Amino acid sequence: MKAIWYDATGPAREVLQYGDRPTPEPGHGQALIRVKASGVNPSDAGMRAGPAAMAYPRITPNSDGAGIVEAVGPGVAAAWVGKRVWFYNGQRNGRAFGSAAEYIELDTDLLMELPDGVSFAQGATLGIPCMTAHRSLFVAGPVQGRTVLVTGGAGAVGHYAVQLAKWAGATVIATVSSEEKAERARAGGADHVIDYRQEKVARRVRELTDGEGVHHVVDVDFGGNIATTLQVVRVNGSVAFYATKGAREPVVPAGALMGLNLGVHGVYLPITPPEARKRAQQDITRWIATGERILSVAGRFPLEDCAGAHELVEAGAKVGTVVVEP
Repeated sequence: MKAIWYDATGPAREVLQYGDRPTPEPGHGQALIRVKASGVNPSDAGMRAGPAAMAYPRITPNSDGAGIVEAVGPGVAAAWVGKRVWFYNGQRNGRAFGSAAEYIELDTDLLMELPDGVSFAQGATLGIPCMTAHRSLFVAGPVQGRTVLVTGGAGAVGHYAVQLAKWAGATVIATVSSEEKAERARAGGADHVIDYRQEKVARRVRELTDGEGVHHVVDVDFGGNIATTLQVVRVNGSVAFYATKGAREPVVPAGALMGLNLGVHGVYLPITPPEARKRAQQDITRWIATGERILSVAGRFPLEDCAGAHELVEAGAKVGTVVVEP
């Protein structure tokens, strides 16, 4: 099969190689998938770029994707063969060879059927971003009838969190950094959008909630936003964060957290409990089947130009997920 791989970290065009690799065979509990679209996450590009050491001597990048099951291994029902599927964690959790290839073999618990109305490219945008959004949204419990603040509501994870929150019956407030991103958040279902470069987020949230604050925060930057979070979340509320780039080691006022009886949840998908990941897969599949969803493909590249896809992700201006298509 044709595949992409790298044997050392560095710039995409210097280290990514394209050529022939052995076609994998499905083992016990696994399915062999013909990859139709491979999603590139910032973490995929970051692992390839370094400076962290190689996790394995040789890596085929990209964790997410979509395709068609062509064969199954022992212990797997033959009914899987021929199914359209979306998947995640292709190059995670002890796996060196990801989805930037014509074929990938995966445990069937990493697969879900892809509804007919969803293209393979759209299916490849799910995986890590949407699964992370789901966990961040529901980690503290149901959100129906509650008010949720999503910071970075136009980003890959944030935009899915906005859409899933509306699907689940929440009132959604989203923060963004431009009018273009505000329009994207509104299109996803946000009831209120705050441009944090133009308005004081805490004051505006308090206005929108009649001084009560929000029940739950899905946060793209725990350290950078902690001061604001403590002003906008209500007593007995919660915050779930999946990144903290604004302050890698933030000073957290423990007394203020105690005073709010605030639940704080760090979200890291690879070690999320299996039952929570399964629920996320099931909910996401039900949601995308409704047709009322935005699955944004930011760019499409042939497999041999996987470097171009990684470069677009690294440029930081994309809207949605960049896809590589074998």
